[in-house]
Amino acid sequence: MAVNEEFVRHDRSAQFREYAERRARGSVETPPLQLTAHERRIHVRQTLLEDHRSRIENRPDGAQLKFDTLAGDAFTFFRGTALLYYRDHAGTDGQLPIVFTIGDVHPENFGVMVNSDGAPFFGVNDFDEAWAAPFSYDVKRGAVGFWIAAAENGERRRDRRRVVRSFVDGYLTALRAYSIDDRSSTFQFRHDTSPKIIRDLLERSMTGRSAFLARYVDPETGRFRPSRKRVPHSSHVAGFQKVVDRYVKDNDLGGVARPKSFFRVLDVARKKGSGTGSLGLDRYWVLLQGWDAEPGSRVVLEFKKARRSALHGLVPVNDVSTVEGDEESARRIVTAHEVHLVNGDPLYGFAEIEGRSFLARERSPYKDGISVADLDLDGMVSYAHVCGQALAQPHARSDAETGIMQGSAETRILSSITPELFCSDVVEFAEFAARRVYADHRMFCEDQSHGAFRYWDAG
Repeated sequence: MAVNEEFVRHDRSAQFREYAERRARGSVETPPLQLTAHERRIHVRQTLLEDHRSRIENRPDGAQLKFDTLAGDAFTFFRGTALLYYRDHAGTDGQLPIVFTIGDVHPENFGVMVNSDGAPFFGVNDFDEAWAAPFSYDVKRGAVGFWIAAAENGERRRDRRRVVRSFVDGYLTALRAYSIDDRSSTFQFRHDTSPKIIRDLLERSMTGRSAFLARYVDPETGRFRPSRKRVPHSSHVAGFQKVVDRYVKDNDLGGVARPKSFFRVLDVARKKGSGTGSLGLDRYWVLLQGWDAEPGSRVVLEFKKARRSALHGLVPVNDVSTVEGDEESARRIVTAHEVHLVNGDPLYGFAEIEGRSFLARERSPYKDGISVADLDLDGMVSYAHVCGQALAQPHARSDAETGIMQGSAETRILSSITPELFCSDVVEFAEFAARRVYADHRMFCEDQSHGAFRYWDAG
């Protein structure tokens, strides 16, 4: 066999020196999905440390609570490691239409909310990771979530595939319907428009405000009951009154007319142990006087520290702007809420506390969701289909009406795919991505037991 002497004589020392320097700087030289087992372990460890650096340094107890929670099971790990997931798929699907994605779609990020008329409805309820990206990012992440949830419930491989297909079918079915009658601008999953599984959820969620408040507020003192998850912060009422006053001024709050005393701050508590991805982030509950002087009319306003979307810098280049001001501003999340939901929470807004951006929303008496661990196979198939339908609506709203893209979003999405092939591809994607999540979770648990996440520089 002839030998290329020019190649043999070529000294690559300079190239390897540059390569070594890039690796030493932490440059990404190999796509995460192509790493060896040990390199993948280091990548998982480093990504989680990067993602939680602020929490480890400033709220170490909250950070460790989150890591302990992630170790519990693969589904929880998947929910709380969106950055790890999106680094695996960085820059993919650039040929597909761009929408304002939810960013963190999974079976338990759908639930009951209250609209501006005070009525409960079902839909996507978490917009912290919202970002402009190909529509497939939401569909694929949702599919992986349903696959893992079904696996955790002990379902067989063929039944996991059935659940995922139901999710994708629900999504495509709703897009087709919206392309015909454009109901995406008005439709809500209310009691009179929902299938039985959602009607039952809506009925369970209808807790009266008085009963809701009785769980959290002491009727004798009129202040939050202290607990492991609620730490009194009553000395900060005056400071939070200024925060609330500015929040009211800066946000175009909808809903019915409110009395002048509605936003009077009565008490403050620090909230701990909420969420999965947001565990360890600063969160406050503020008790407002509400509708009148009666204790049963109080309103709880929640402030949660905003953070950068996990999709930031990982999506194909596009000209859709989803950020107003600083990339960690809660304004992005508020914009997502306005785009994604029809007539949503009237108190949803942004605020600033000690120079940091926070998301504000009502802690609604109606807040509720479905625990997929409680569903049998038929229930999960039905639920997946409804969630697919619910996801289609915010995507269909990412068009000229909301300023995300020109033309009909649902038409552009449907014309960019062959539906049956797309569904098959997503099912296959979900299976292989889920395998990787399980492998990553095993490595994470081993590293967690060795103290890898106690300090920012532990790696």
